[in-house]
Amino acid sequence: MMKRWKLLWVCCMLTVWAAAQETFPVNGVADERSGYFAFINATIVTNPQTSLQNATLVIKQGKIVNVGTNITVPKEAVVIDCKGKYIYPSFIDVFTGYGITAKPAGGGSGFGGQPLSNTKGAYGWNQAIKSETDAVTLFSANDSKAKELRGIGFGTVAAHVQDGIARGTGTVVTLGSEKDNLVVLKEKAAAYYSFNSGTSGQDYPGSLMGSVALLRQSFLDAQWYKNKPATEGINLSLQAWNNNLSLPQIFDAGGKWNDLRADKIGDEFGVQYIIKAGGDEYQRIAEIKATNASFILPLNFPKPMDVEDPNDARLVALSDLKHWELAPSQPGVFEKQSIAFALTTEGLESKADFLANLRKAIQYGLSEGKALEALTKTPASLLGIYDIAGSLDKGKIASFIITSGPVFDEKTVFFQNWIRGIKYTLKEEGWKDLRGVYTLTIKARGTSKNYETLVKGTPAKLTATVKGATDTAATDLSLSIKENLVALGWTEKGKQNVLNGIIGTNAWSGNGYLANGDVATWTLQYKSVLPADTSKTAKKEEAKKKDSLPLLADINFPFSGYGWKEAPKQEDLLIQNTTVWTNEKEGKLEHTDVLISQGKIVAIGKGLKAGNAKLIDGAGKHLTAGIIDEHSHIAVTGGVNECSQSVTAEVRIADVINPEDINIYRQLAGGVTSAHVLHGSCNTIGGQTQLIKLRWGKNAEDLKFANWDPFIKFALGENVKRSYSRSNSRFPDTRMGVEQVLTDAFQRARDYQKEGAGKRRDLELETLSEILDHKRFITCHSYVQSEINMLMKVADKYGFTVNTFTHILEGYKVADKMKAHGAAASTFSDWWSYKMEVQDAIAYNAAIMQKVGITVAINSDDAEQARHLNQEAAKSITYGDVPEEEALKMATLNPAIMLHVAERVGSIKVGKEADLVLWNDHPLSIYAKPLKTLVDGIVYYDVDQDAKSREYIAAEKARLVQKLLETKKNGGNVVPVSISYEELNECEVDHHHATSIIVR
Repeated sequence: MMKRWKLLWVCCMLTVWAAAQETFPVNGVADERSGYFAFINATIVTNPQTSLQNATLVIKQGKIVNVGTNITVPKEAVVIDCKGKYIYPSFIDVFTGYGITAKPAGGGSGFGGQPLSNTKGAYGWNQAIKSETDAVTLFSANDSKAKELRGIGFGTVAAHVQDGIARGTGTVVTLGSEKDNLVVLKEKAAAYYSFNSGTSGQDYPGSLMGSVALLRQSFLDAQWYKNKPATEGINLSLQAWNNNLSLPQIFDAGGKWNDLRADKIGDEFGVQYIIKAGGDEYQRIAEIKATNASFILPLNFPKPMDVEDPNDARLVALSDLKHWELAPSQPGVFEKQSIAFALTTEGLESKADFLANLRKAIQYGLSEGKALEALTKTPASLLGIYDIAGSLDKGKIASFIITSGPVFDEKTVFFQNWIRGIKYTLKEEGWKDLRGVYTLTIKARGTSKNYETLVKGTPAKLTATVKGATDTAATDLSLSIKENLVALGWTEKGKQNVLNGIIGTNAWSGNGYLANGDVATWTLQYKSVLPADTSKTAKKEEAKKKDSLPLLADINFPFSGYGWKEAPKQEDLLIQNTTVWTNEKEGKLEHTDVLISQGKIVAIGKGLKAGNAKLIDGAGKHLTAGIIDEHSHIAVTGGVNECSQSVTAEVRIADVINPEDINIYRQLAGGVTSAHVLHGSCNTIGGQTQLIKLRWGKNAEDLKFANWDPFIKFALGENVKRSYSRSNSRFPDTRMGVEQVLTDAFQRARDYQKEGAGKRRDLELETLSEILDHKRFITCHSYVQSEINMLMKVADKYGFTVNTFTHILEGYKVADKMKAHGAAASTFSDWWSYKMEVQDAIAYNAAIMQKVGITVAINSDDAEQARHLNQEAAKSITYGDVPEEEALKMATLNPAIMLHVAERVGSIKVGKEADLVLWNDHPLSIYAKPLKTLVDGIVYYDVDQDAKSREYIAAEKARLVQKLLETKKNGGNVVPVSISYEELNECEVDHHHATSIIVR
């Protein structure tokens, strides 16, 4: 008893020892203790590959001094018997906001924020770049949060300020309750980044492409700042940026496509990011693996939705249902692909869900060894602290958990979490495993009876049964244990048997009253371990196996019901006996064949030999070049407008292509093969555009039209001067101000070109310089003739040509001037009267401009209208008597000409790329529907395959709804249905007020 009291006293005084710092004065009597402990007879898992049986762990002053088998226990050490227990390294989380109390930098959101930072000090201009922030200076231990994390096995975390694009440095701390300066393990462990501007007071960036541009420019500015330019003075933000590059670089990307964006930026500047994932990376695992990045994986799997009401179920997208089913497989997929990863608690509504979700990930393919590695060695290695943490090796900090069994077993109890040699009790009950087969002996009236008794359950929650005490085969005992006191009881013929006593080393004993009134004494003597319940175990394992079956074999590319299980391949095709609209001097050819090989048109004629080519019957059908939309906003994520400044030439649509936008597939179904994806019309000089081919299922890079002349979006009129904005602190407010913005921008670009070596690279001015050098071309949103004339005069002044005026609804008024200037026109067929500056629009606009000799295209500016641009072009036949073939060119060859790709696409000619549409009817008819749409000779849309996809979607959604209903029936914690929305990008809408529609 004395020995146990001493042990308790020593453990209680550990906090006193740990809090005694060398430089702090002692108020009272000094009491220094060594914290010397030996944990014996344990199964010690020193690292994921090494497990020691009947081993000993010796710690002193918060460090491990010895670990292994056959170790002599030091006489001075307090001995703790861990027989039947397991000891593991405490877990490490690389990505938390634990203990951080940061003050927001500002409150800008939308228009009206200050254009420059108002942070006091020699810092950078944009408060989204907070590279000077050091989490260690803001850290304060939070014992309630620490207790929550300790309870699930964590002993160390990296904490950072989760705010801004460049978030500064994170610090590594233990989860102890000591003073702040004693829990810090590493002051600056990693630098953190994201695409979210956070609490910045600046409007810029207001879009994802703006965030990418700011990151890119910050890299360049930091490189320039290394030379200490006098014009900059001191910039602590850039200085910190450079200093932080020596640390591990962690990027909070949050999803598969953003992961790839972050990695691409890193590659551009020679940085390998460690990427915090979003949970959907398994859907494009080949691209994820190709980044060569290490990842931080959250375990915040989607919760099952309550789809009992059919009206709710119909609103859930199939992709969301599939993600619910497949998301737990992600860690296992990463392991199978040999991608390094750590696990994080970040994103969980309740940290208590972490272990349950981790066990689910193990059920879905993650090995227990890799799970432990992802919580110990890998995070320690990523943070550069594996020399002091992450395993139970001599010399490392004494942070470990003591459990009742294998750490990831559902029944395992976490008893203690020792952090730097200090014990934190998680659960008292069950420290001694009392489960087993016992002999219950009851003595009363000189007689003695023996009963076999089984003590079962978990160490922390025991149950018991006794055989032979009643007429039944086995009787459940009531069992209550508090410390070493125990009470047993059962009912016999309506009356109670009550036994009370104490628990000794190998036996329980005490007194009691029997149902017949006798006073009795009793003992419960341990005999053996419990027999394995193989039947229940087998059933449980079978249930787990069954639940994990529908996994990655069922992934579509893209992750949509209309995606491919296997991507369509390029093959030789012969389209026979069809009407070919060549868009060339040959005109329209009846009963003609077109042979395609290696993605190119190789022959056009009658009676062509097929060879090994696949035959496509074109009889009664029409073949045209693929439709090209000169003005599109599909396939963009994170906002199509960077509205924050008047000139944002540095932002790039190429940075924010969304290859899973369902509008790609829908437009293929309307015969579109290429789309010129534009920045919106929110500012005078918007962003760089991107021409894409609609290669459904490919990633963002593979959608891009290779080797095309780069373009940029300009805009004039009401949108630019924000006529309908709620508030507008951004210049200009008038049409004459728009002209001044343009003149100023090109004058600055011209001056920039004259600067010598060593100048700061300015991505905005570099882009404008490309226009001056005729290397980048303008497509300009325009309506009013006065402004159209104004831009041409500015262009003449600075020696460049406006390539395309888009919308150009008053083009018929200035067509002669446009022709003289050399501009093309991309217009609507018959839009008008939707705002003041289009009051003079007429449906004859396209025909008039064409007859003047301007290259004219019909564009969509709308995801839906793009699906019938052939019919939009056909309106020029009614409004202006444009010949049929010339009308078709307005949606095919003419946009190819104005985009400088007519030598490759836009017509059916030998040598051109096989971007083609096979129609069921005359291509300018309202009855025309694409039967097949080809890009590079690959059939990306087929009407018969589309019908099969619809059947698949219906069947798969029905299966998943049934699975969710079964989950609810079995007591699963379901949540209300979450409706999926698709963001529709519109020319005039900023990211903060984008239009959305329900996705089904």
